[in-house]
Amino acid sequence: MQRSLLSLPLNFSLRNKLFNAGFRVIADLQRLTDSELIHEAGVSQQDVLELLQAVRGEGGDAWSSSTSLELLQKEGESRSIVSFCSQLDEALSGGVPVGKITEVCGTPGVGKTQLCLQVAVDVQIPPCFGGLGGHVIFVDTEGGFLLQRIEDIAAAVVRHCSLLVEDDEQREGILTFTVETILSNIYVVRCNDYIEVLAQLHLLPDFLLEHPRTCLLVIDSVACPFRHIEVVSQRTQLLQSLGLQLTNLAIRYNLAVLVTNHMTTRLQGSQSQLVPALGELWGHAPTIRLLLQWLNSQRVAIVVKSPDHMEAIVQYQITSDGLRDVDESV
Repeated sequence: MQRSLLSLPLNFSLRNKLFNAGFRVIADLQRLTDSELIHEAGVSQQDVLELLQAVRGEGGDAWSSSTSLELLQKEGESRSIVSFCSQLDEALSGGVPVGKITEVCGTPGVGKTQLCLQVAVDVQIPPCFGGLGGHVIFVDTEGGFLLQRIEDIAAAVVRHCSLLVEDDEQREGILTFTVETILSNIYVVRCNDYIEVLAQLHLLPDFLLEHPRTCLLVIDSVACPFRHIEVVSQRTQLLQSLGLQLTNLAIRYNLAVLVTNHMTTRLQGSQSQLVPALGELWGHAPTIRLLLQWLNSQRVAIVVKSPDHMEAIVQYQITSDGLRDVDESV
């Protein structure tokens, strides 16, 4: 049975716009991207976010309606992007998941950007080697995207795959899996403030339609553009909208969304502790939250939030080749 739009808690103005544009049931919206809906119904981006939130609040999944069996089948087909740290991949049941938001928190220098660069290369590993063969959108808000570093990581991954060649398909695949092709498949966007970040996300659906092989969105970092907004209510509203947008993009376009976040000091009585920035409300947006930190002289990654995994602590190291396991024999 098709759900009527009248069943959603929408404001009078938005409901009228949708009806005047010919929309009657939620299924009418399924075929549209955000930008197409804005154009056809004459609504704003904020209206689209309100509509999306209303659909989810009533138990819907984006604009579409799925049975429990369909959702279970989709879960069974879920894919992940390896990090080249086997312990971390094992803790995440395969790596950074597609279709979900993964947040990486930590203090400066612990390896957040290095993890992002590693995953941006790894997502491009050809399917014949067990990868996704995908493209990447890398939103850089802090200037942390370093070309030389991504070249080093890419060269190491290409060398690794070349050692795994066993059949004709892999021999053919490695011919086009080069440092040059890896770099050409990473679309870097430099954003200086939250307005530019939101504008890029607004344009993203059109970009994804033109680049269907894109399956990873990186935002490094999400904290930098928003932490300087002094009006708390405004920042809260913007972050809530951002979370909805990222969730919608991850689900609708089957994207792995990987964001980094800073740490901040929170006072509890006479004591203080380091916690992820942007507040507790933002903390509900990511599906998975990783905390990178130093334990004595060793880097460790802690899975502090995940609906599918128990809390885990794993060691990792940053080498000239990228993110790797700790060599316990040394």
